[in-house]
Amino acid sequence: MNHRSDSEPENERRPMNTQNNRVHHLLELDNITKYYGNIIALRDVTTYVNAGEVTCVLGDNGAGKSTLIKILSGVHRQSEGSIRMNGEEVSFGSPREALANGIATVYQDLAMVPLMSVWRNFFLGAEPTRRFGPLKWIDQGKAKSIAKAELARMGIDIRDTEQPVGTLSGGERQSVAIARAGYFGAKVLILDEPTSALGVKQSGVVLRRIVEARNHGLAVIFITHNPSHAYPVGNRFLILNRGVSMGSFAKKDITLKELTQMMAGGAELEQLQHELESATGVSAE
Repeated sequence: MNHRSDSEPENERRPMNTQNNRVHHLLELDNITKYYGNIIALRDVTTYVNAGEVTCVLGDNGAGKSTLIKILSGVHRQSEGSIRMNGEEVSFGSPREALANGIATVYQDLAMVPLMSVWRNFFLGAEPTRRFGPLKWIDQGKAKSIAKAELARMGIDIRDTEQPVGTLSGGERQSVAIARAGYFGAKVLILDEPTSALGVKQSGVVLRRIVEARNHGLAVIFITHNPSHAYPVGNRFLILNRGVSMGSFAKKDITLKELTQMMAGGAELEQLQHELESATGVSAE
């Protein structure tokens, strides 16, 4: 296995070069470490993502994925290391600061109101308005039109934006959240386990939306514990294990099988396989 950490994909957009020939990525993490008292939640995590790419962050439960999301989205500050956007070091004191810098996070609960309409969930307090003198009201026609157009741009066909968002499938609700983030100026879209509670078909819907977001120029960070979901859409793969980075690999440098073994712990996976073969009397080969 030729593991060249953080190498460039063959077909990726080339990031900006500076006068000192340092390559600037849209978002770059350098030796990110996070302590909670004496507990090390993350240690020396380094990776990057560029516009029009998907960086997948993989790891089992307790690997440090949630801690990394909280740092990138401004919930917590890192204890050590640096975050750079287009070569400039940044630090986020709150989710609002992260969002102002173009980093939007779509969490598993989606922050949606099931009984409200699709278009109301698309804007959620940021609706376009009209005014006459001191009076101001929501421009419902414009809001519905924008929501429908933005969803269509992402390949989502919603017949009636008045329907409650709770009537949509899980994959469709994820798609609305992704389209919403893109419309409100996200440059980097962080997706927190978007396929974890979905079936095969709806997971496929979300994976297509991730590809659409990438093709529209967004930098996507896809958090998942499922290598089979990550590998088809990813350009780069960061593997975490108990808070420690196992490496950041371009797609051309790692296979799906190798990715799965590294994420699960190759020796542990082989031991489990042998135990199951002994218990069932059936070989996996």
